[in-house]
Amino acid sequence: MGKRVLKSILGKKIGMSQIYDEDGTWIPVTLIQAGPCTVLQVKTEETDGYSALQVGFDETKKRPRKPQEGLYKKLDTAATRFVKEVPAFHAEPLEAGAKFDLSVFDGVASVDVAGTSKGRGFSGTVRRWNHAIGPKSHGSKSKRNVGSTGMHQDPGRVIKGKKMPGQYGNERVKVRNLRVVSADPDQNLLVVKGAVPGPKNGYLIIQESL
Repeated sequence: MGKRVLKSILGKKIGMSQIYDEDGTWIPVTLIQAGPCTVLQVKTEETDGYSALQVGFDETKKRPRKPQEGLYKKLDTAATRFVKEVPAFHAEPLEAGAKFDLSVFDGVASVDVAGTSKGRGFSGTVRRWNHAIGPKSHGSKSKRNVGSTGMHQDPGRVIKGKKMPGQYGNERVKVRNLRVVSADPDQNLLVVKGAVPGPKNGYLIIQESL
């Protein structure tokens, strides 16, 4: 029995909202514009050593760079802002230039959503790692300080991986098993329960959960 290939699509975060189910339970949801996507290149085992689809999302009138411009002209399609590779999941292989939309997620109950988290700049350990603060009294000089980072004579250094101040956010984050509340292929609108990474209008990769 062959390995199951999960369905994938590119999308954009519209924002968050809330709904109530039949029992009156409050459910926080995220609205995602999922598709339509254009297949820009089909990669196969024979030509590239692996099977995948290079997919473009979010058409734009902005002129792309020269190599990409030639590709879009060859396919006679509009340029796209967001291009990623996803596994080739269709039973019948798609050709370059073909389009697909949210209808491929018909029957999918939960999804994994990957994106780039909000960048928060250089942050201290209290904000970045949720460390506790020190005493707030006048005599205290370590209210939000890192505290001791060194060692005794042995090993006499700061261990790699210690939680320190630094860049917080702006990294790839994947949230798994978000329940699909509704999927409307006509409006390319996917509604999932809970939050997804990234800011409003941030690009996302949505994949069927295992």
